Amino acid sequence: MAVIIEPMLFEDLPAVVAIEQDSFTSPWSLKSFHYELSSNHLATYLVARVDGTVAGYGGVWIILDEAHITTLAVDRRYRRRGIATRLLNALIDKSCCMGAERIILEVRPSNHPARRLYEKFGFTIKGVRKKYYFNEDGLVMFKENLSCGRNNREPAW
Repeated sequence: MAVIIEPMLFEDLPAVVAIEQDSFTSPWSLKSFHYELSSNHLATYLVARVDGTVAGYGGVWIILDEAHITTLAVDRRYRRRGIATRLLNALIDKSCCMGAERIILEVRPSNHPARRLYEKFGFTIKGVRKKYYFNEDGLVMFKENLSCGRNNREPAW
């Protein structure tokens, strides 16, 4: 299965929003994604394509020397095929190349597959944001001392 990681386009938004709605209990809206692509100069969003189909996506904000992963999801039909790993690798590499020295994210304590992925990449739990997900706390995970192109065994692009 050939997976291509590339910048998210406005044309990708219907597929991205469908994956978002299927993946999260409090999904972002089409309007939110549109704003991120059109107006947030701190944001970078990527998609993973399989045979031209959007199979997953991820986003990061880069603020000075810190990156914040905003979202990461894979269409359930493509899960457990390494797509989230490829996307996370690309987001970390992009962050590093843009000057980030560390990266942060929030994850639900109950989201064990995501937590395993982040831990595989060297993220560690540094705190808890109470009621971050309205009815559930958010674990704050950090990865420090980023090094471009060495976050996983394969290149991001």
